[in-house]
Amino acid sequence: MPPPQKIRLGDLLIQQGLLTDEQLKLALDQQKATGRKLGRIFVDSGYVTEEGISQALARQLRIPFLDLRSFKPQPELLKLLNEAQARRYRAIVLGEENGMLQVGLADPTDLQVYDDICRLVRREIALAVVTESQLLSVIDRVYRRTEEITGFARELTAELGDTPLEFGDVTGLTAEADDAPVVKLIHTVFDEALRTRASDVHIEPEESKLRIRFRIDGVLHIQTEADIKVAGALALRLKLMSGLDISEKRLPQDGRFNVKVRNASVDIRISTLPTQYGESVVMRLLNQSGGLLRLDAVNMPPKVLDVLRRAIHKPSGIVLVTGPTGSGKTTTLYAALNDLNSTERKIITVEDPVEYRLPGINQVQVLEKIDLSFGRVLRAALRQDPDVILVGEMRDQETAEIGMRAAMTGHLVLSTLHTNDVLSTPIRLLDMGVPRYMVALSLQLVMAQRLVRVVCEHCRTLHEPTPAEHAWLRVALGEPPSLPEVFHGAGCGQCNMTGYQGRTGVYEFLEMTNDIVDAINDGDPNKYIQVARQQMIGNTLRADALRLVLAGRTTLDEAMRITGQTDD
Repeated sequence: MPPPQKIRLGDLLIQQGLLTDEQLKLALDQQKATGRKLGRIFVDSGYVTEEGISQALARQLRIPFLDLRSFKPQPELLKLLNEAQARRYRAIVLGEENGMLQVGLADPTDLQVYDDICRLVRREIALAVVTESQLLSVIDRVYRRTEEITGFARELTAELGDTPLEFGDVTGLTAEADDAPVVKLIHTVFDEALRTRASDVHIEPEESKLRIRFRIDGVLHIQTEADIKVAGALALRLKLMSGLDISEKRLPQDGRFNVKVRNASVDIRISTLPTQYGESVVMRLLNQSGGLLRLDAVNMPPKVLDVLRRAIHKPSGIVLVTGPTGSGKTTTLYAALNDLNSTERKIITVEDPVEYRLPGINQVQVLEKIDLSFGRVLRAALRQDPDVILVGEMRDQETAEIGMRAAMTGHLVLSTLHTNDVLSTPIRLLDMGVPRYMVALSLQLVMAQRLVRVVCEHCRTLHEPTPAEHAWLRVALGEPPSLPEVFHGAGCGQCNMTGYQGRTGVYEFLEMTNDIVDAINDGDPNKYIQVARQQMIGNTLRADALRLVLAGRTTLDEAMRITGQTDD
């Protein structure tokens, strides 16, 4: 293929009717003053879009313009340019056809880039035009730092040699040795975890290897595997960073520390667990730079949002959010606190651990080993004249009773409880030993939630349901005459071939109406369940999951996973 031509971008855009002479003159003046690229000035000034510039170049050069949002990477071809080269040249190898490599360039008029890429790949290339923002997004996504992480792990293995790491042998692992292999390895792991939107990092020693996995959108993915010899050095360094006891390897430990990664402040909660082959380390990443979510940004259905807002703006009572670990309960409660936070209210939280720092709110960390328990802190908090109290979890009868009494004496209490659904929540409180009258009088709202994966919008396609999915859909819709269209993700470069990108909440709720209160006071569980079921028609997890399925936002498989195939 002949090399690209040198083109004056401004003249080309005027020629194709995308830019005026006056806009070009203003942009050139700005370029002289700032030194910025002319194309970026056109886009930032709103004169023309990035796609418009790329398509104009494609028409002029008679080469294709490609939308990278549906790009499916081919790992073997990607390796022809490493990440540094791809970023430097703003280029990516897209595919192979008729013995030629198709290479996407953000600037196909750069003759030097064309020559350098031909030299690097040692193949004849065919050019395509791509937008720079899409290109950089793809590079972030497809150039996983697995090889770099593995390389640092090998470097650490070589440094350690064959001698086992002993307590006190922290040479190269102290806070001052920032260029040590273990430090570079940990920093690279955090950098990659943040780039891939991982919520947790798992470092797991096995008999002959160390496995590092990331949890992305609720699913664990293997990031890399390394020599088992590095496990002790990694655990030791992480314990030093979090202020844990490095001499104690027989007992579990919990801690936290903060790191700066990719210009973001990341709060990391760490948990160590002694296993057969060493200490397993799990870290939860909490990005503090994104700001706290507001209730209207949590993507709740309007009906759920209205009910929750009504409940949390009452002067007293208890609002409980239930669900399994990792279902987003804490996010919902923090969003509610953010909605309530004002100079007129005294807000105290009792948490284990404190996950996010909230300005203007008094947050207390529970510490059981010094007898600073939920119950003790909660009793002390009530003497601090609070308006709103958040209790991280109703763990036992003592905590639940104190919370209930606080709600009955004019305080608003927010908390969580580990139950499967809202129906079982009052029954669970009674089983914990809380008096029936307290449950009936103090509860205002019980809400349950789950997180479902969202179908990737770039590869979403129609899906033919399986027999089991057909059956679930018919039950959920009430035996309709015909079934609606449903979707799934085919897998593409945007979603790392998973078909999903991101997660969203699914909710159900139960308001404590007079009928519900009477049913709880009656003492007959069957009567309570019957009344509650009647009130919850249309407000269940299944109904909300079905709403997302019919809107094409999630799959039948996800809906069935979080609601169960036979739940009523």
